[in-house]
Amino acid sequence: MKGLVIRNTGSSYFVLTDDGRQIECYVKGNFRIRGIRATNPVAVGDRVEVQQQNDGTAWIKEIEDRQNYIIRRSTNLSKQSHIIAANVDLAALVVTVNHPITSLVFIDRFLATAQAYRVPACLIVNKADLYGEEDLSAVEQWKQIYEHLGYQVYVISAIEAQAKEQLSELFSGKKVLLSGNSGVGKSTILNLLLGENVARTGQISQAHNKGMHTTTFSEMYPYNDGWIIDTPGIKGFGTLDMQKTEVGHYFPEIFHYAAECKYSDCLHIDEPDCAVVRALENGDIALSRYESYLSILEDCNESKYR
Repeated sequence: MKGLVIRNTGSSYFVLTDDGRQIECYVKGNFRIRGIRATNPVAVGDRVEVQQQNDGTAWIKEIEDRQNYIIRRSTNLSKQSHIIAANVDLAALVVTVNHPITSLVFIDRFLATAQAYRVPACLIVNKADLYGEEDLSAVEQWKQIYEHLGYQVYVISAIEAQAKEQLSELFSGKKVLLSGNSGVGKSTILNLLLGENVARTGQISQAHNKGMHTTTFSEMYPYNDGWIIDTPGIKGFGTLDMQKTEVGHYFPEIFHYAAECKYSDCLHIDEPDCAVVRALENGDIALSRYESYLSILEDCNESKYR
């Protein structure tokens, strides 16, 4: 039988079968997918084939080809990956300029990975009700940077009804991944949209202005002819399997100016006649974006993780 993986508990997966049943399934220890070395070979959002045994246990036998997926390096010291979700129509990255602070490097790494794996993405700037003048100025800067690149940016307060209207229109009919750092309000947004407290919300550490994990494992919830995938908060976003000469392809503005570089394999660091560096100096590329690009180039150096 076939079905959709809707929940990951760490040791097992819950599959919604095509005939409407929910079955707890397991995977064998040697289960691997086409050479992807992942901590979780099966991800929420996967379409799978399930085989039920005579004793009632069920095993995931095969995974259908994925339309796309969001993946990150599992830990800073590992070459293994962690697949956050598969077959996603939209990756909605929830961010905050304060309470807690989301770094621009984190945002850019997420967006570059989404671009690399063909996942449309947008930004949801949450907690607007808590922002003072300086924070709101930062929000406007973020909007200018990312909307100029073609990303939709939504500024909301998840405790206000207006946010429900904005996001309901955006999410309806889609399989949407909610992602972001701990404490940015993903669970609050989920509860707002579903109209019930399906996800626990947490407090922000006043000492460090950081969120604390409340969601432990990924889970999909049906919503307006689509699905919302709630995921645990991510502290960092390590990229992997990117070639140095390809990283610029995942930054739209760098890719645009790279066509004018003297050398086709230009890394846009100190090469002569580099159009990207020239655009940076002219203010046509945001410094924060360029710094994020350089940080991903560092990830390409495998010795960093040995």
